[in-house]
Amino acid sequence: MGRELRHYRKAAGLTQGQLSERIHFSEGLISGVETGQLPASPEFAESCDKLLETGGALQRLLDWRKGQVFPSWFGRWHEKEQVAVALRTYEPLLVPGLLQTARYAAALLRGDEIAINARLQRQEILTREDPLAPTFRCVIDEAVLHRPIGTPDLMREQLQRLLDVTSERLSVQILPHGLHSGLMGGFAIATLEGGTDVLYVETAVRGITTTDRADVSMGIERFEAIRTEALPLSMSLDLIKKAVEERWT
Repeated sequence: MGRELRHYRKAAGLTQGQLSERIHFSEGLISGVETGQLPASPEFAESCDKLLETGGALQRLLDWRKGQVFPSWFGRWHEKEQVAVALRTYEPLLVPGLLQTARYAAALLRGDEIAINARLQRQEILTREDPLAPTFRCVIDEAVLHRPIGTPDLMREQLQRLLDVTSERLSVQILPHGLHSGLMGGFAIATLEGGTDVLYVETAVRGITTTDRADVSMGIERFEAIRTEALPLSMSLDLIKKAVEERWT
């Protein structure tokens, strides 16, 4: 599919940047699809088919199983997440997907191997070298440390992962129990190359990805308020260690 996309794009006399401007998908995504590094969603293939006048060739060539690993509403966020230069997320209920161990993800996804592998593949952006991995600032509600997902051994492994991944570019802070700014639900913010911010908000039935300026500004303001109320990094790590030793031993 990637080779054919490149063929039709060049036949139309377009660079990846020009195609990006016309179909409103990032240049990074186009490059990733053409090189086979990123999956193409049905929406992406349809947009390319229409602009490049392929007669639907790209949609027919699309690996539907790969393209539809994620629900269509999450696919939009996944595309932004994969090309982000910075990510910020707040999670009140569970360990964020980008930091989940395979066993933790398997418990949540009821053993669905396709979904588990897709979640683990998302995490590769945190260790990539070219382009440089995004900075990742994560705030987790303290309740997440105590919510039993699977066995005590599984929880120990998961919390140890949080301790192990912390670095200058990846931080995990804990928001203590109580009344705080994060009671309205989880969300994430992706900053793209060039400075554009994209907001992803979770609801009871689906996630919503938006670039609406008012919504994005509100999301950034909410995240900064939550991060201000969270424990400093060193105290957060101590609290995670305490949960490992006292709650899950």
